[in-house]
Amino acid sequence: MIGLPSGGAVRVSFGVASTFGDVRRLLDFLTATYLDRTADAAGLAPGCAADDYRDRHGGRRTCGAGTDRAGPALHRVGGVLPGPLRRADLIFEYNRTRPGDAAGRRALLERILGSVGARTVLNSPFHAGFGSNVHIGDDFFGNVNLTFVDDVEIRIGNGVMIAPSVTLTTTGHPIHPDLREDFRRFSEPIVIEDKVWIGSNVVVLPGVRIGYGAVIGAGSVVSRDIPPMTVAVGVPCRVVRPISADDLKNRLAPS
Repeated sequence: MIGLPSGGAVRVSFGVASTFGDVRRLLDFLTATYLDRTADAAGLAPGCAADDYRDRHGGRRTCGAGTDRAGPALHRVGGVLPGPLRRADLIFEYNRTRPGDAAGRRALLERILGSVGARTVLNSPFHAGFGSNVHIGDDFFGNVNLTFVDDVEIRIGNGVMIAPSVTLTTTGHPIHPDLREDFRRFSEPIVIEDKVWIGSNVVVLPGVRIGYGAVIGAGSVVSRDIPPMTVAVGVPCRVVRPISADDLKNRLAPS
C-alpha cells in the first residue's frame, strides 16, 4: 500500500513481469502527483512543482521549457521551486474598483504585479495568469482588456503605451499533437523596452523583445524581435520603415 497526500492509499501489485523501469515510472508518477497537489493546495501554479521534479530526473519539461523560472516573485518550498503565486482574487477586486479610487487601485496593483513604477495607468478590466511575473516601469499606460499570460516574466520599460485588447503571452504549445499531452507547453519571457507604442488588438508571442521607441501597428502578431526605433505591422509583424527625424514634423506615417 502506498499512501497519498489526500490521506488515501493505492494498492500496488508487482508480478513476475514487473521490471525496475515499471517501478521507477510508478514512483515518479506518485512523486509528481504529490508535488502537484501540494502546490495546488498552496495556491501555486499547477504542474510546475512536478515539472521541476521531472526536469531533475530526466522527464519531459512541461512548464517554462528553456527558461529560468527563478524570478523575484518565486520562493522555494521544501526544496522545490514552484510557479508564481496566483493573484486571481486581487485582479478580480481591481477590475471592480471605482475608477476614481486612485489610491485603492494603486495599492492593489502593487500587490498584484511583480513590480510597478510611478504614474502607472492600467484601465479595467485587465487579465493575468499570475500577475507576479509582470514588471512595469514608470509612466505606463495600458488601455482596457490588456491580457498578460505571464507564466514567466514580462518586463515593460518606462513610457510604454498599450492600446485596447492587446495580449502579451509568454506561453505556447508544441505543434505536434502527441507533444500536447497533459497540456504540455513552453514559456519564454517577453521584454518591451522604453517608449514603445503597441496598437489595438496586437498579440505578442513568447520570447519577443520589442526595441526602444518602436511602434507596433494595430492587429499585428509579433512573433520575432522588433528593432529599436522602427515601425512594424502585419501578420506576422514585419518592420516597414525606421523612425526618423521627419516623424517629429508629422503626426501620421507617410502614405
